[in-house]
Amino acid sequence: MTEQPPAVVSASKLGLTFQTNDGPVQALSNVDLTIGKGEFVSFIGPSGCGKTTLLRVIADLEKATAGAISVNGMTPEQAREKRAYGYVFQAAALFPWRTIERNVALPLEIIGLSQVEQAERIKRTMELVNLSGFEKKYPWQLSGGMQQRASIARALAFDADLLLMDEPFGALDEIVRDHLNEQLLDLWARTNKTICFVTHSIPEAVYLSTRIVVMSPRPGRVTDIIESTLPRERPLDIRETPEFLAIAARVRDGLRAGHSYDD
Repeated sequence: MTEQPPAVVSASKLGLTFQTNDGPVQALSNVDLTIGKGEFVSFIGPSGCGKTTLLRVIADLEKATAGAISVNGMTPEQAREKRAYGYVFQAAALFPWRTIERNVALPLEIIGLSQVEQAERIKRTMELVNLSGFEKKYPWQLSGGMQQRASIARALAFDADLLLMDEPFGALDEIVRDHLNEQLLDLWARTNKTICFVTHSIPEAVYLSTRIVVMSPRPGRVTDIIESTLPRERPLDIRETPEFLAIAARVRDGLRAGHSYDD
């Protein structure tokens, strides 16, 4: 029998407790989760439930204090050192004195790629996020949505199989957010990346995901994992269908039930 490749992300009894001046704060508790290659998994829960903390543990920006976690069969630290993921923050975090192409190139400069390789990757990633022609612009010359697409291009420039996204569209208006959701699904379909996506929006989570991880208030626990039955091809008007609304209702019920853990 052929041995199955390791999961992209695997967490078992994962916990994280921060030590603060006011005493210990438990951010995550007993998180069990496996994410397979090519999945689009959203994390949703109330503010402060540990969604971003869990993403940061995967990225080795925070260290778990209990349990175990692996990324591509390695520790998060090893995965970070091997540049096994790209990370998109809530804000675009572009350097205003650099052009868009130089912002995208920054991680490539840091890892020492040649100018030829940098130019090829910049061209490819700018095409992936539909920003071809804006390479010489500065961040202040682009809309908020375009800046976030540039941030996604920078994360994709590593050409890693795993993309970690922390509420990248949360600050954008609804029309722009809808458009970027469509573009992100198209990008996912074309690249077959594995995507972990943090959001506060139930419609966004349902529209984008193959699975939705519902989390409780702090300490963050996984209260439900919902498999999407929606097709891979998802026009925006799928959000009006009974199937979509049924999944959204289950997410909403899971969020309500999770609050019963709150003291």
